[in-house]
Amino acid sequence: MKKNALLLLSAMSGLAVLAACSGQEEVSEDEQAISGEEAGSEAGELLLAMPSDAVTLDPHRSNDIPSNIVSTNLYERLIETDENMNFIPGLASSYEQIDETTWEFELQEGVEFHDGEPFNADAVEANIERLLNPEIASPRAFLYDMITEVEKVDDFTVRLHTEYPFGPLLHHLSHDGASMISPKAIEEGFSGERNLDVEPAGTGAFTFDRWDQGNEVVLTRNDNYWREQPDLDSVTFRVIPEQLTRIGMLENNEAHVAASIEPVNTTAVESMPNAELQIQDGLRVDYIGFNTQSEPFDDVRVRQAITHAINTEDIITGLYEGYGMHAKGPVSPLVFGFAEDAEPLDYDVDQAKELLAEAGYEDGFQTTITTNEENPIRNQIAALVQDRLSEIGIDVEIQSLEWGTFLDATSEGTYDIQLSGWTTATGDADYGIYSLYHTDNLGSAGNTSFYENEQLDTLIEDARQETDETIRQELYEDITQQLIDEAPHIYTVHEQHLTGVNESIEGLIQHPNGTFIFDDVRVLDAVEEDGSY
Repeated sequence: MKKNALLLLSAMSGLAVLAACSGQEEVSEDEQAISGEEAGSEAGELLLAMPSDAVTLDPHRSNDIPSNIVSTNLYERLIETDENMNFIPGLASSYEQIDETTWEFELQEGVEFHDGEPFNADAVEANIERLLNPEIASPRAFLYDMITEVEKVDDFTVRLHTEYPFGPLLHHLSHDGASMISPKAIEEGFSGERNLDVEPAGTGAFTFDRWDQGNEVVLTRNDNYWREQPDLDSVTFRVIPEQLTRIGMLENNEAHVAASIEPVNTTAVESMPNAELQIQDGLRVDYIGFNTQSEPFDDVRVRQAITHAINTEDIITGLYEGYGMHAKGPVSPLVFGFAEDAEPLDYDVDQAKELLAEAGYEDGFQTTITTNEENPIRNQIAALVQDRLSEIGIDVEIQSLEWGTFLDATSEGTYDIQLSGWTTATGDADYGIYSLYHTDNLGSAGNTSFYENEQLDTLIEDARQETDETIRQELYEDITQQLIDEAPHIYTVHEQHLTGVNESIEGLIQHPNGTFIFDDVRVLDAVEEDGSY
């Protein structure tokens, strides 16, 4: 029997879903401008400028980072993770593994949802049932479909029973998809009395105030919060698609936080006297992917040759301005299952040419790299790869598609080479590795390289059904090295989250999943008219 008592720390966070780069329509300068009020005019009000609007505030139905950035402050989960991906207590004060397929959770007492409903074992049962209800069609349901029963032991004790031993369960419960919604709100949602997309009801430190779609979402402090009250009175998430406009707002004290700064613009933030650049390692891996069921990429020697021909350090230093971590494998160092001692294929042009000759392509061949037009760095990477592959006789055409068309092409296998990425949002290697490489997930489910390997499938299944963490770690190290050698993907970089933060802000934490933790944030002083403090 395993027992892990969660220390009673005070913090909250959530795990976001797959990180994907989507296109946004530009808005006019008039639409982007804010009123004459400066961001610091009220010390308890914080304004965050972000590139995209939320899609939904229903955490069971969302599948995008902007939605999670907002909703993670409205909702909480049984288990949370901090900025280092360590488990911390959420709505469960402790947990205990009873046997290989049973976990028991002691729940926090005295917690109320924003609509006044009590949080208890019945609420947990209602939320798991909703997540798995086909009527909801939750894109997160697969994270919890191994749960066969929610057993109410008493009002503040629940047991989760799984169909089979499932090692990553705690990580999945800390994912934003496992956010707890008021049971009353769930009932009202089913009856049509409430639209949870725009009428949220959680237990978080902030409550919903209003949503002017396409413009801003405003949250206010939860005065009945069960933990220590946040210092902020409100948080406004303002949609500013143009990055330079967000940076200008930060410089002019019109925004406290400017999210999603690209590496090329970091010097603009670093040179500001009133702001600093905040850097947070992330959970994402970017990769160059092959269609392994299409010639010539069905030959491992061709995939290895291209891997040897590309110096991924050029991508980090040249295109990411030195920001980001070199990727050895499919999961970041913050994710359980990271293989620290993995040995990547070296940059070696001569070896690349030899492998191509062995595979029968001594004179090279023609191919196409497909990426999405909304992502400037990926298009720059495509040009770099095009240049490097010309050195080994491969003639590359670049195809830059609209985001939706790109997703169709990769999920249907109508491409040669793609540039894409994956966020292991649960913090456990299973989420990325099972989705990207298991035969069950060919195509739109995640395995867009259409990679099939029965031996690897078995290892992946063994790792996800093993509950001993030492054994699981060893399995993921083996899996990672096999993926490097088989080369369905070339791993390039683990991106870092780059955020501009006004110097009046204290205590802001950006989670590795890209969301922000506002629990301990304070606006130190009101900004004077001349911008001084």
